[in-house]
Amino acid sequence: MKTRSIERVVKPGTPHFVGDGFRVHNFIPGSSSMQRMDPFIMLDYNSKYNFPPTDKPKGVGVHPHRGFETVTIAYKGRVEHGDSAGGGGIIGEGDVQWMTAASGVLHKEFHETEWSKTGGEFQMVQLWVNLPAKDKMSPPKYQAIANTEMAKVQLPNNEGEVEVIAGEYEGNKGPASTFSPVNMFNVRLKKGAKTQLTFPAHYTTSILAVEGRVKVNETENVLQDHFALFANDGDTFALEALEDTVVLVLSGEPLNEPIAAYGPFVMNTQEELVEAFQDFNTGKFGYLED
Repeated sequence: MKTRSIERVVKPGTPHFVGDGFRVHNFIPGSSSMQRMDPFIMLDYNSKYNFPPTDKPKGVGVHPHRGFETVTIAYKGRVEHGDSAGGGGIIGEGDVQWMTAASGVLHKEFHETEWSKTGGEFQMVQLWVNLPAKDKMSPPKYQAIANTEMAKVQLPNNEGEVEVIAGEYEGNKGPASTFSPVNMFNVRLKKGAKTQLTFPAHYTTSILAVEGRVKVNETENVLQDHFALFANDGDTFALEALEDTVVLVLSGEPLNEPIAAYGPFVMNTQEELVEAFQDFNTGKFGYLED
């Protein structure tokens, strides 16, 4: 096995609001192109932010998607959402919402009504995972993944655990169903704990320090709220927690297909983008009340 080096570490840029409920730093495509991050084509990170109490939940109203999947990981706070294909529900702390937009859905997402009344600390990741060309026009679907459903692999000497959302870690498979090989883990390490992760060298691999600080390959520190992209020069990297740490690990096989993206649509050609806008404007994505 050969060590995989860090290509770059990216500090969180100036945050912006998506709607009025998500204060995010954009890491993908902000720091690297969609092509470089393939199959991960968007990553917005709502670092810890305190929302005051309100009777009107904050969030994002009805908007369309086509051609990819949206994955929302809740670390703090609660989100209520729904789509025009009948999917929806509440994402609690530790849960994941995995929506396959595919041929097209309308979607809305807000802070959960009861949580909004008290407000509090809010921390989320929203990731877009591209779909292979052959699956972009498949029927929409929805996966509600409760934290209790995730495979949780204890590390030796009670040093932490690997929480498997998608993919496989040491023979333990995550509950998410994916269209191409995708690994998505929360690695929770106690201060001083060390572990190694191995993925095929050609997989696009990155980490986000959600909590704490982590040293990579005994050389480079990745601070809280920072994002690190690995080069494709090896298969294994080491993590050492400099304090109690939570690291989101993403590793997926590139689709290596053309990407044509505009706003909420990610297709393979400009013609398909035009068709997406036409279908949206003529009501083919269904109906969803705002």
